[in-house]
Amino acid sequence: MSVGRTIMQKVSSTRVFARIGPHVVPAMDKAVHRLTRGKVLLSARMLPGVVLTARGARSGLPRVTPLACMPEPDGRWLLVGSNFGRPGHPSWTANLLAHPDAEVNWRGEDVPVRAELLTGETRAEAWRAALEFWPPYATYQARIEREIRLFRLTRRTPGV
Repeated sequence: MSVGRTIMQKVSSTRVFARIGPHVVPAMDKAVHRLTRGKVLLSARMLPGVVLTARGARSGLPRVTPLACMPEPDGRWLLVGSNFGRPGHPSWTANLLAHPDAEVNWRGEDVPVRAELLTGETRAEAWRAALEFWPPYATYQARIEREIRLFRLTRRTPGV
């Protein structure tokens, strides 16, 4: 593991980062992603990332959210609704629950996806993999009462 990644894991596990990160990281990611026409996502320098476009749970309007992701060997992605270890579920998780058909921008390519909320043993297996991938998720879970939501995104045929 790189020194930069180790430092980032330690920093991202702090309560200060939990307060500041949710405001700074997505704003920077959105701006840089827009300026580079989808070619660069700053946070993806430490962790792989996608830009999720999902319809709002109540409004139905498109909501764009840069997120860390865990690419899976079969071409799917795992999204972890950690919310930086803050109490409430992130709003993008409610959007996917209400409207599971969404789109991600992955390495500059727009990909239609279907989101599945993981439960039971499937969730437990994915959670173990997520902790191996990014150990600070355990710190986030330990800080909060809610169970962190995990979603698996699978490519879908456009228009289906």
